[in-house]
Amino acid sequence: MSNVETVRGPVDSGALGTVLMHEHVFVLGTEMQQNYPDYPNRWDEDARVADAVEKLTEMRSRGIDTIVDPTVIGLGRYIPRIERINAQVDVNIVAATGLYTYNEIPFQFHYAGPGLLFDQPEPLVTLFLKDIREGIAGTSVKAGLLKCAIEEQGLTPGVERVMRAVGQTHVEAGTPITVHTHPASGSGLVAQKVLKEEGVDLTKVVIGHSGDSTDLDYLCALADAGSLLGMDRFGLDVLLPNEQRVATVAELCKRGYAEKLVLSHDASCFIDWFDEDAKAAAVPDWNFIHISDNVLPALRELGVTEEQLTTMLVDNPRRYFEAV
Repeated sequence: MSNVETVRGPVDSGALGTVLMHEHVFVLGTEMQQNYPDYPNRWDEDARVADAVEKLTEMRSRGIDTIVDPTVIGLGRYIPRIERINAQVDVNIVAATGLYTYNEIPFQFHYAGPGLLFDQPEPLVTLFLKDIREGIAGTSVKAGLLKCAIEEQGLTPGVERVMRAVGQTHVEAGTPITVHTHPASGSGLVAQKVLKEEGVDLTKVVIGHSGDSTDLDYLCALADAGSLLGMDRFGLDVLLPNEQRVATVAELCKRGYAEKLVLSHDASCFIDWFDEDAKAAAVPDWNFIHISDNVLPALRELGVTEEQLTTMLVDNPRRYFEAV
């Protein structure tokens, strides 16, 4: 067993219980909040916190013990708010460090780094290690995983720099990684190649959003290389209908890949990317209870066993966080 850092402090990996491996409490644009607080939805701190407590409590009532929250720079990470919420809900929240971009990195990193105008060791690695070893933004909350992204734009210079910094941090600290990917362009394979070049243990990598694909050859290639597949967008039917997501998981289980799958929604208590009413109309099942209420029964109907469900929801997350 290993200790896993959570918002409420370290937890034994064996005590994580049932885990949703990719959820967000909030996804926010801080500058938009500060300058246009009513667009596209009004921000009310106390109301949003209360709503998050209610939604996480409802999730907890379904038997979910832990969520992994890969909200990093670029997605509005603000740990004091998450601490306030977690103090009111008996659930483990694993916080992340990293940087979320599909293309460029923030200007704060454009000129500082190896071979740049201000030639110095990679500041991204320095900051990620600080989050892991000392705590995030002056809090005692330490990051339990690393996050980077590669989208349809592919391996741009900014994306590659972040990804290699994440890989180097993993090698230094042993912290596991999750990668936002775009399955239609095969970017999960690119991420594996880059991370492997940095010496990353691919068994400690979740290839996120793999559940957006029904391409079994692609998914099996990722799993055969060692990584976990994030079947983690249940409820986002606008990207792939639920029936196809469920059928893909069931087929992978049938082929013996249950030990390579983790489940989640990539949902949030609140995300400011969309108008709330429009989002609710477009994706009514995109919430923290959809897997418990709808997906698990559907998987059972397709022959997925209780043992396989436990493997995906309990055993695989535990092994992911345990030290090699």
